[in-house]
Amino acid sequence: MNEILYRKTTKDDMEILMKLRLEMLREVNDLSGEYEYDEDFISESRRYFESGEQTTVIALDGQTPVGCASLSYIWIMPTFSHPTGNRAHLMNVYTRADHRRRGISKKMVEILIEEAKENGVTEISLDSTKMGRPLYEALGFKASDSCMTMEL
Repeated sequence: MNEILYRKTTKDDMEILMKLRLEMLREVNDLSGEYEYDEDFISESRRYFESGEQTTVIALDGQTPVGCASLSYIWIMPTFSHPTGNRAHLMNVYTRADHRRRGISKKMVEILIEEAKENGVTEISLDSTKMGRPLYEALGFKASDSCMTMEL
């Protein structure tokens, strides 16, 4: 195996991003490798990556993409604890099974955390799988009792 290289993606990386995202979603949702995604889902995912309101990092083993992680930027009404209203949501953190337990996801998330700090983000939220929780706790994320959601 080669040294893992990390870089922020550009629009030229769309096919890599889509392949890794769909691969990750198949695994997380326990779908077969033949599962076909709805065209609207695919086009909206592409639109998300093209929007510029996110940063995605990919990990490469040589020329082979082996992981990705995305940070979506959110601007909300300022609060006393977050006076700028600059927040972010971490998602799509994925490392291929044959490259896990090598610190790849950790490094990608650390790169995104540093960028968030540089951009004045005051809070990063995330939704975690059971498998991902130890990583996020090791990086300093804490579970919250204050968040409530409503499915629409």
